[in-house]
Amino acid sequence: MDIILSNSSGKPIYEQIADQIKEQIMTGALAAGEALPSMRLLARDLRISVITTKRAYEELERAGFLENVPGKGCFVAPQNRELLREAQLRNVEDRLTQAVEEARKGGFSLEELHELLDILYKGDEL
Repeated sequence: MDIILSNSSGKPIYEQIADQIKEQIMTGALAAGEALPSMRLLARDLRISVITTKRAYEELERAGFLENVPGKGCFVAPQNRELLREAQLRNVEDRLTQAVEEARKGGFSLEELHELLDILYKGDEL
């Protein structure tokens, strides 16, 4: 499990961890039932406080991404495909909102934005 922390990010460290684990679950890099590193091991590997990893795991458990099995550890919870799709859709919506705000600041027209989105979405097909 790869997690990269940024001290220059505006996000708290626990949130960076939770976001990256959630992303790995949503993309299938972490499968349902897969064990996560213990809070202590992850804290040691990332050189952060156990309290920080505990908070990240608790956030993910509350959101339904992890299951804590007492005495055994934390595991990726079985995911409802509809909920995953909804989470991904919210993520895309947030990022597109940021892109639209930047386009407006730059004075780009809606047509230019559509054209750019078409190019980016089609990627290698062009």
